[in-house]
Amino acid sequence: MEKGKVLVGMSGGVDSAAAALLLRDAGYTPVGCTLRLYDNKDIGEPSEGTCCSLEAVEDAREICRKLGIDHYVFNFSAAFRRCVMDDFVESYQAGRTPNPCVQCNRAIKFDALLRRADELDIPYIATGHYARTGRDGASGRWRLLRGLDRKKDQTYFLYPLSQAVLSRLLLPVGAYSKPEVRALAAAGGFGNAGKPDSQDICFVPDGDYPGFLRRYGGTELVPGDFVDEEGRVLGQHKGLPCYTTGQRRGLGVSAGRPLYVLRKNLARNQVVLGEEAGLYSRVVRAENFNWVSVPPQGPLQVTAKTRYSQTEAAGTLFLEPDGAVRVEFGQPQRAVTPGQSLVCYLGEMVAGGGVICAALPEK
Repeated sequence: MEKGKVLVGMSGGVDSAAAALLLRDAGYTPVGCTLRLYDNKDIGEPSEGTCCSLEAVEDAREICRKLGIDHYVFNFSAAFRRCVMDDFVESYQAGRTPNPCVQCNRAIKFDALLRRADELDIPYIATGHYARTGRDGASGRWRLLRGLDRKKDQTYFLYPLSQAVLSRLLLPVGAYSKPEVRALAAAGGFGNAGKPDSQDICFVPDGDYPGFLRRYGGTELVPGDFVDEEGRVLGQHKGLPCYTTGQRRGLGVSAGRPLYVLRKNLARNQVVLGEEAGLYSRVVRAENFNWVSVPPQGPLQVTAKTRYSQTEAAGTLFLEPDGAVRVEFGQPQRAVTPGQSLVCYLGEMVAGGGVICAALPEK
């Protein structure tokens, strides 16, 4: 039975290809689209191309050809520069370590798909993310649920999604494991079935964040002091954006014992170093919190994590008077970093998430 059209965000990768295939086989009419988010010249690269490289666009177009569906390329480069790339620069300049994938999902990707779907009179949107959605019978709100493949679950990046997006979002690969998705793509004859997953930030493909900040943002890297927790000078750093909480390698400081970046002091242009014990925090505060579930009336028992690669830990969530959220963990958490996200779960469901603004060190 025909279930209607669905606009599928396609990056040229195996996950979005499998999403389009699954939707077609389930009775939907997929329409493929690829978002153009920046030109290489925007980031100081001399070669022609976009964040969706010519190869990726061609991969997506070929997949759509095999499926017998339409394919569009939409230009959102101006909004991406303003909302994601500029935010990335400003966050580093403010001493934080941002997560641009979360910001892209919050400000660009899903709203862009929804707007284009409306313009094309398409009722649904879809991506190849490893997550699921469902409706809560009691509250009537749409829920964001973890992907069945817990190793690939991507709800950490999706917590900013609004109810307007979730109500129209289809996530077909969330019910599959990565090996199953690759097998589906191979059976469909897709040439990208074995394509490796992308690991880097799309607009910093070489991983050189300080270089990007200089080229794109005009950020001056100002050397300053490495200091210990008592303020004693241990050496010279190359500039605050070169370091992040928990970092051990590349410090260039000899102290006879392992030293880690504990925090950055923006006002004094200092990087505070110390032993690993100083990296642990029990209390984490997050702002710009987006509630996917119904906000609680009082303290809430949750599991939460402060970075994507982390396993959730049990804690108690408290609402602050200013709208921020505070989570008090049962066990101290390592290397909590301002600018990253605190994402809270109720079982398989995302309760909500926000941007980490403070952490109290464990003493």
